[in-house]
Amino acid sequence: MKAKQSKNYLDYIPVKDPEIQYHTDEEGIVTLEIEWKGFYHRIAQRFFHRPRVSDIKLDAYGSFVWLIIDDISDVHQISKKLDEKFPGMEKSLSRLIKFLEILHDNHLIRWKGEKWKQ
Repeated sequence: MKAKQSKNYLDYIPVKDPEIQYHTDEEGIVTLEIEWKGFYHRIAQRFFHRPRVSDIKLDAYGSFVWLIIDDISDVHQISKKLDEKFPGMEKSLSRLIKFLEILHDNHLIRWKGEKWKQ
């Protein structure tokens, strides 16, 4: 039998998708600009009037994390920086990991060493 491998997210290094455009407002809030490509997205845009580009506005925590992803720092280092910036946040590590999982599942980031999914 194969041994079950457990993920140690603290050692993972997040890498932003270079195709994702974003901008930051004067308050430091990040807005991601997601361009919808592909056959089904074009059909939805044409017939159901879906936008070609969606704006996803992150909250203060998400904006801070997005801006400190530098392709070098691992999740543990990012969590330390997050705790320094927001010292009163409850369950900061679990919230950070969940946020990074959501970014990963939506192909906005990948883990270093992993190929980009199409």
